[in-house]
Amino acid sequence: MTVRLRPATDADMPAVGALHHRSRASAYAGLVGPDALTFGSEQALGEWWAERRRWEADTHRLTVAVDDDGIVGFSYLGPSEDEGVTELYAIHVQPGHVGTGVGRALMDDALPHLGPRAVLWVLEGNTRARRFYEKAGWLADGTTRDAPMGGELTHQLRYARH
Repeated sequence: MTVRLRPATDADMPAVGALHHRSRASAYAGLVGPDALTFGSEQALGEWWAERRRWEADTHRLTVAVDDDGIVGFSYLGPSEDEGVTELYAIHVQPGHVGTGVGRALMDDALPHLGPRAVLWVLEGNTRARRFYEKAGWLADGTTRDAPMGGELTHQLRYARH
């Protein structure tokens, strides 16, 4: 399988939303309740991404991974709420493509754009994602937060990279 990375376009937002919906449901199964996994819809998330892109296109970077079947992953990064820090907001991969190198390619692409100080947030119980980030040089820095996901409160750990 050959995957090509490119900047996302406005036309990609429906596919990004659909992928986000499926990836979230797969990656977070067992970590949050079924209602939190299925909030919204593929179409609603596509519309949400289109709106978010409209407001953040100048300050954020959305990259898609594409193969012969279309978009199979994406990464999203931009400024953190902490001044001088970049945040890796998301790396999502189609469930059938997890473990094929798509996530690694997106991470490798994102790293040079993160700057000298970068953070990301991960669900505490998401051991697969935590291992993925740790292999890429990220470390939990001891900061935690509780944030809603689909109406359910989740406990998240902050990872940092210097």
